Amino acid sequence: MSAATAPAAVRNPAARPRTARWLLRLHRPALVVWTGLAVLGAALLLWLAGPLTDAAAEGWRQYNACEWSEKCPYAQDAILRYKDVYNYLTLSLAALPFLVAAWAGAALTGRELESGTARLAWTQGITPVRWLATRLALPAAAVAAGTSLLVFLHRRAWSAADGRVDTVKSWADFWTFHTNGPTTVALALAALAGGALTGLALGRALPALAVSVGLTAGVWGLAQWLMPHLWPPVTRVTGLERGYAAPYSGVEVARGLVTRGGGHIPEPECYAATTEGCARAFREQGAVGWFHTYHPASHYWPLQLTTSALVLALAAVFALAAFRVLGRLAGSSRAGKAAAA
Repeated sequence: MSAATAPAAVRNPAARPRTARWLLRLHRPALVVWTGLAVLGAALLLWLAGPLTDAAAEGWRQYNACEWSEKCPYAQDAILRYKDVYNYLTLSLAALPFLVAAWAGAALTGRELESGTARLAWTQGITPVRWLATRLALPAAAVAAGTSLLVFLHRRAWSAADGRVDTVKSWADFWTFHTNGPTTVALALAALAGGALTGLALGRALPALAVSVGLTAGVWGLAQWLMPHLWPPVTRVTGLERGYAAPYSGVEVARGLVTRGGGHIPEPECYAATTEGCARAFREQGAVGWFHTYHPASHYWPLQLTTSALVLALAAVFALAAFRVLGRLAGSSRAGKAAAA
């Protein structure tokens, strides 16, 4: 094809479709839904951090002031309402990465390949690399902004109740730990990249949706499994007097018995009827104390940052793999056109 007969979109770069504007128009419903979820979640979290927490704190103050010499009224409904709203909002925020994965696999890439829209765009002056880069960059900005806002407000709501509401979740609680920090943002970005990868690899919307959600669950499970080992824990040693390991507050790594030689062994079973009996049985086995390896509250941010770095590294791997798969798809598409010509 000569320059004189070349399509105008190819000869004149300024005439190429604006990829970003096209993407926003194509996925406008998803953007509207995401914005609505972010606004609604922010409003509910502000409500939780303010009136709900204040009411629950007052209810607990009344409860703790009771002497129980007579009927003691306290705001039980406010306490239960705070607990329910906190749990619902925490689980909803934790579910956002799965929502992002489902959309990325089904709509962002899978449906466009299945319908032929992607290959059509590649014939209109948009290179496959630019096509995918736009589909990763713009949604990543929206996902990061919305999730970061909700995570910030969630931590603000949790901090407002910490020390005031007796039933507030511990910082080490599984769902609270992740929704209070950047690991949820990192998981959402990994879900986006993983969804784009599965959509390109499978080329069909519904299978890509299912695989994307499963891949996100795998990333979350891997992050939780590795998280306690990404930062050096501390070890606390106590005596055998209690007959069981001393209580702790934090993320547990390991616990068990300390031997006379200083070694650590897993906690054995004890069938004695009393704690003193268990302690005596453990001494007969050569134990001199308990050890507890865990992460205290001071390790919160090191754990958050190292886990987020791990998840973002996986997101980068997914994105790189998506470009590799795209290269093979674009190559096969050009080869098919050449064969037809």
